[in-house]
Amino acid sequence: MTRSYGRDGSTVKALDDVSLTMRRGTFTAVMGPSGSGKSTLLHCVAGLDRPTGGRVLLGDTDLTGLSEARLTRLRRGRIGFVFQAFNLLPSLTAAQNVALPLRLAGRRPRKAEVLHALDQVGLRGRAGHRPGELSGGQQQRVAVARALVTRPEVLFGDEPTGALDSTAGRVVLGLLRAMTDEGRTVIMVTHDPVAASFADRVVFLADGRIRDELDAPTAERVAARMAAGAAPASPSAPSAPASPSAPSAPASPSAPSAPASRTASAAPSVLSVSPAVVPC
Repeated sequence: MTRSYGRDGSTVKALDDVSLTMRRGTFTAVMGPSGSGKSTLLHCVAGLDRPTGGRVLLGDTDLTGLSEARLTRLRRGRIGFVFQAFNLLPSLTAAQNVALPLRLAGRRPRKAEVLHALDQVGLRGRAGHRPGELSGGQQQRVAVARALVTRPEVLFGDEPTGALDSTAGRVVLGLLRAMTDEGRTVIMVTHDPVAASFADRVVFLADGRIRDELDAPTAERVAARMAAGAAPASPSAPSAPASPSAPSAPASPSAPSAPASRTASAAPSVLSVSPAVVPC
């Protein structure tokens, strides 16, 4: 997949021949310096932007061939988003904010499903509170509940812990980690090695290209790879074995620990990005 901006001689390639597959029920972190193409990749695979070339497949659905109306319906039903900014409406309660995606999809929210989404993030007791009455970490957890209420197949996070302290950030990361146990696929852009260590795989971008990948990451290995400029590893020098599990989130109902082992390689692909069609 490619994505270019500008015209004629001033064209800039934000993404240059990127090919990537995310498997169902896995957590992928995308890292790289500013201007590397991280956000552009996220926007293209989430259907928020159209690639200049190549295709994006969500299961068997080719996003690049959909009209804007069909893309909107797909995003509302099959994709969830969590951003660095909480994007909660200050005049609405937590429950009302969570119910918004259902209303936008033309559905009448059921109290039980809204409370279930809040229960998943440990905030059922705060359903009647407005954003101004919640901490930053609680507001981001409401944003996660809002993303979950439509039961999306894929959840995209754009620096979801960037505005949080380390404790609140780990709670949110634990929630994202737990979603994969339910079969959801999580794709997160981050600059933070600790956040990336919650993922099954880290993809490093530079100058619009994938430069390296790291499986079963730890914060230390991610930081070392970033410090080395994400230089491609030699085929004859595989990465050292990782620890059996990602760092655990704080022990609370709203922050499940990362599982000790993953079976991602056996799962079907849910999202494919390529210059041509990648079989699912």
